Amino acid sequence: MESLVAHVARKERARLRVTHVDTDQQPELADRFRITTVPTLALVKDKRVVGRLEGRVSAPRIEEMLEPHLGELEAA
Repeated sequence: MESLVAHVARKERARLRVTHVDTDQQPELADRFRITTVPTLALVKDKRVVGRLEGRVSAPRIEEMLEPHLGELEAA
């Protein structure tokens, strides 16, 4: 899973920032963003979760979740 996220992070580095959070080390962030399953990918925009994928997912599924939000950045 980490390699998929790293790939997407490299591919979209001009349009998004990817951060890894260890929920055991930072349980307050897990609570704040309602992370109950590991792995979880949470897309955060303006301090709100606007997209979420839980469990192991494919790179196309990650890109599918991101695309509507990254498109907004291009139009802005």
